[in-house]
Amino acid sequence: MSQLKIGIIGGSGLYHIEGFTKQKWVKVKTPFGDPSDEFLTGSLAGREVVFLPRHGRGHRILPSELNHRANIWAMKKLGVAWILSASAVGSLQAKYKPRDIVVIDQFIDRTKRDFEHTFFGRGIVGHVAFADPICEELRQLLVKNSRKTKARIHDGGTYVNMEGPAFSTRAESITNHKLGYDVIGMTNLGEAKCSREAEIAYASLALVTDYDCWKVDEAHVTVEMIIENLHKNAAMAKAIIAQTIPQIPAEPNWPCHSALRSAIMTERKLWPKKTIAALKPIIGRYL
Repeated sequence: MSQLKIGIIGGSGLYHIEGFTKQKWVKVKTPFGDPSDEFLTGSLAGREVVFLPRHGRGHRILPSELNHRANIWAMKKLGVAWILSASAVGSLQAKYKPRDIVVIDQFIDRTKRDFEHTFFGRGIVGHVAFADPICEELRQLLVKNSRKTKARIHDGGTYVNMEGPAFSTRAESITNHKLGYDVIGMTNLGEAKCSREAEIAYASLALVTDYDCWKVDEAHVTVEMIIENLHKNAAMAKAIIAQTIPQIPAEPNWPCHSALRSAIMTERKLWPKKTIAALKPIIGRYL
């Protein structure tokens, strides 16, 4: 059996990591529609990796248009057992400054698309444990390697996943700030939920680009501000990911890798054949 792969989801700049060799774009069809783009496979730090530009090459897909099920199903189909994510976020607290990195460990769901963040339904009911939505073992590797790069990093934080595409109103931003949440973004929750159901270990680097708009003594978030600070953070994120990849174990034996063991409630004899076929990469080991 070939070694399982490590997935990377982020902006298109992330696949220009030094040492990322044997690159080949691969198209994957899924029963959930089209992923964000083709997947760039290759080798990095002695491991097989699979990179997906989250919003497509050229940034063509809105956060609310992201097809998380297709993206994660395809990652699983390609043999991915771990996913390292990097994404821009706004800071909701003064201690998180632009160009800081928050290695998040929790989510608040402010989306309206719950059904699109699960593989279950259509005759098979499953409820995964999600109290700790980020793979802690993988998260700790990111924390350790973030510190090695001398980035301004924060160990843990709650990510508010809003819908977008407009940024927060000031009232929303002030509310999130007063509630003590840490950062806000539009993308990571769906990835984390689908990864858990797919028994993929998932962790994310939240790259702070702005103060959203709660902090009245700072300019409110703009696209120009995000792009400028994200470019400054990209080099740090690439270094952290490159250092983390060779430290990931060869065998997928963390708790996240058996998340479905007691999660499926529907009796096996009642599973519809069509749903089984669609979910085979996800539930195949339980057939």
